[in-house]
Amino acid sequence: MKNKNNVLLTLDKFIEESLYNKEHGYYMKKNPFGESGDFTTAPNISILFSEMIAIWVISFWEKLNCPKQFNLIELGAGNGEMMKVLVSTFNKFPKFKNSCKIIILEKSELLQRVQKANIKDGKIKWLNNLNELNHLPCIFIANEFFDALPIKQFLKKEKKWYERHVKFTHDKKQEYLDVPFDMKKFEKEIKFKISYNQKFIEYSPLATKYLRTIIKKIILNNGGILIVDYAYLEKEMKNTLQAVSKHKYCDVLKSFRNSDLTYNLSFNLINKIIKKLGPCSSLSTTQKKFLTKLGILDRAEILSKNMTFSKKADIYFRIKRLIDESQMGHLFKVMFITNPKNKFKLGF
Repeated sequence: MKNKNNVLLTLDKFIEESLYNKEHGYYMKKNPFGESGDFTTAPNISILFSEMIAIWVISFWEKLNCPKQFNLIELGAGNGEMMKVLVSTFNKFPKFKNSCKIIILEKSELLQRVQKANIKDGKIKWLNNLNELNHLPCIFIANEFFDALPIKQFLKKEKKWYERHVKFTHDKKQEYLDVPFDMKKFEKEIKFKISYNQKFIEYSPLATKYLRTIIKKIILNNGGILIVDYAYLEKEMKNTLQAVSKHKYCDVLKSFRNSDLTYNLSFNLINKIIKKLGPCSSLSTTQKKFLTKLGILDRAEILSKNMTFSKKADIYFRIKRLIDESQMGHLFKVMFITNPKNKFKLGF
């Protein structure tokens, strides 16, 4: 998109251009993670988050009857902080570690370099496409992955549907423009009635594409996917698109290519999508319930036993950020999708 004057883009194309343009895209030109970046993810807050994920993965592997070889795939590994802790934890379980083929799906070459410098494990493979995966059982981990994928927005006005676009005007400003949309034709394409009982819709074609590949792998080769993300459980969809820069919310349009654009996942919509993709079962809960059921508070007690007061306080302060209902504890949800035959409920 060289000349931005008088260009009209659907919202998902605008987000794609803002975040993933090869030369100027937000994720392609900077490392936004951590206190010195634009936002902080759970693995950057406390290593105990990543340790709980490691425990969950090992337990699920055991439930799958300890396959001699399997793929562990992290979707979008950020700055590599979670995988660094996962690898460190896995090293304490030699049988598991020898079975585990670690793979990271990462679109940004810059973040790939950051991850490789942080993790320092020569056996990890980086992929650009999930179709490159072999036919082994797969455990997918998606921590704040789906919320960074481009979305379309549709809104209903006076019983008619419109698709939201972004118009680049001659004075290099952006503004929303809602264009009439054929919802019935679209629903025939996606094979389900997404508009039922809705006045506003957020839908990511790319997320559906990823889920289609993942569900296919799970059904054919066994395994599952753990999704941890900004999400809500209500059936009615809403406008959740937001921009974040330097740990503060900012204007979505004014911060083109210079801020993180994100949205809250509708777990109800994801459930509808996966039911159309194949025979799968799913479980959902809050991040607070998931982490506490996995024993994060018990682990903190063991870890802080002989620490000074200040270090102990720091551990519990960080955990509070993860599980407090006024912070990440309720805002973040956890979903587990797997084969119906896998009766695994740890953390749920």
